[in-house]
Amino acid sequence: MADSERTERAAAPGQARRLRPAPLLFEPTAAAADPEHFFDLESIEDPRELLSRATELTLAFRAAADRAVEYQAIAAAQLADPHRFDRLTPAAIAERAEWTEDYAKKMVEFGRGLLRGEPQD
Repeated sequence: MADSERTERAAAPGQARRLRPAPLLFEPTAAAADPEHFFDLESIEDPRELLSRATELTLAFRAAADRAVEYQAIAAAQLADPHRFDRLTPAAIAERAEWTEDYAKKMVEFGRGLLRGEPQD
């Protein structure tokens, strides 16, 4: 039984089930250079096991992307902090992050909420 299955089954009735994503393991440079190689998925012959591992990786990448976005937002909020002598405008933040200015403004607000410890959806 995979760890994610254990986590899913351990949830109490009526409680939201949350899958724990698989760890992202470092791929050696030689393996990463091979376009056919991806976290050793190509070597898994059993379709059930392949689906399970690929799903774990999908969840791990989503969790990593969500976490990275949170850190982007925190950095944007810190850079836009009016108490900083070197604060940046939303336009300057947008340019650095390759965002639109409107998106930069939203990220600054999101980051401020994270810094205040407000619960996120």
